Amino acid sequence: PEAQERYLAAKNKKVEWTWGKELYARLTKTKAIEKEGEIILDHNYDGIRELDNVLPPWWVYMFYATIIFGVVYLVRFHIANDYDQQLEYEQEVAAAQIAIEEYKKTAKNLVDVNTVELLTDASDLNAGKAIFTTNCVVCHMADGGGGIGPNLTDKYWILGGGIKNVFNTISEGGRDGKGMVAWKNSLRPVEMAQVASYLLQFQGTTPANPKDPEGDLYEDEESIEPEEVEPATQKATETDEVVMNN
Repeated sequence: PEAQERYLAAKNKKVEWTWGKELYARLTKTKAIEKEGEIILDHNYDGIRELDNVLPPWWVYMFYATIIFGVVYLVRFHIANDYDQQLEYEQEVAAAQIAIEEYKKTAKNLVDVNTVELLTDASDLNAGKAIFTTNCVVCHMADGGGGIGPNLTDKYWILGGGIKNVFNTISEGGRDGKGMVAWKNSLRPVEMAQVASYLLQFQGTTPANPKDPEGDLYEDEESIEPEEVEPATQKATETDEVVMNN
């Protein structure tokens, strides 16, 4: 019985949040109901009387804080000119551009004529060889000596040599009316970079039946040594089972 009484007493005991009540009273400064007669106004609106409560301290403190904030804001941004919105915009754009360029280094399919670089990795060059064998041999020959298309082994280029010019020619096509078709709708950017890098390895080689030079002399310091990847052979056009991924 005694234990049961203690249990019931503990169960029915109300928790008194004394500190909470005191804090609430300080922030609001409200009068107790029994003391409201001290602050009642004489006005009478159809039997409704008003209380003359003071402004809540929490509201007053917030109002003072906005005044202080306004003064600081006025001095910093309108008097001292400590902040330049245009400068902040330019800095954020510059930071974003740096982040984009860093991302492009690991995202090969974002490459374009301005960012393309000569690929030297064997996997890229072998992928380029497969694309060249599938799509380019018919015009340029397996050894790059040229046929319907120009000779790729000499230093003369109709639309400019080097990785950027070659990439652009593959992407946009050759001369209007008689040049190569644009491959940008058939090949991904990384594939165009791969085949451009691969065909540049023909530079300096000796094809079986080289076509006469066309275009202007172009010196390119980024050409690949021909020993790195074995050039496609005519036989490869009949037996190569590599399938280009579009």
